[in-house]
Amino acid sequence: MADDKNTQNQDAAAQQEQQPSFGMQRSYLKDLSLEMPNAPQIFLEQEQPTVEVSLDLGAERLAETIFETTVRATITTKINDKVLYLVEGTQAGIFEIANIPEDQIDPLIGIVCPSMIFPYLRANLADAINRTGLPSIHLAEVNFQSLYEQRLAEAAAQTEAGAEASQGEDKPTLN
Repeated sequence: MADDKNTQNQDAAAQQEQQPSFGMQRSYLKDLSLEMPNAPQIFLEQEQPTVEVSLDLGAERLAETIFETTVRATITTKINDKVLYLVEGTQAGIFEIANIPEDQIDPLIGIVCPSMIFPYLRANLADAINRTGLPSIHLAEVNFQSLYEQRLAEAAAQTEAGAEASQGEDKPTLN
């Protein structure tokens, strides 16, 4: 009877090891840069600044089941052609992804992971801007699923264009 109980415990442990597992282990500010190249003269300007925001995603496999995902945002504010401030930050997260089918890992890394760390990046950038003495800018929510789908469509279009270009090279030309 004790052997049956040990076998059941081993079976339960084996099943638990095979269960899909996903979780954030750590979130951290990987990089932060703030520049005010035209201060203090720019403070004399009376016009409203224009704001440009760019967003970039990155990912790296650190170990078999451990991944790092990064979200980098750059905010550039200008008055006319002069930069009021430029702030760039990269927020990173370390995620454990285990026993999940390979075809589902990329969407997790491209959609779910950035969605989890983006609020930290928003707060860090708003805090950095606030420390300049200027009003904070709070980045709007981002639909990472839409960005992911857009990135897939662009990759498919590039692959298709590359295939057409290589087929065009194989065709003989008539003179």
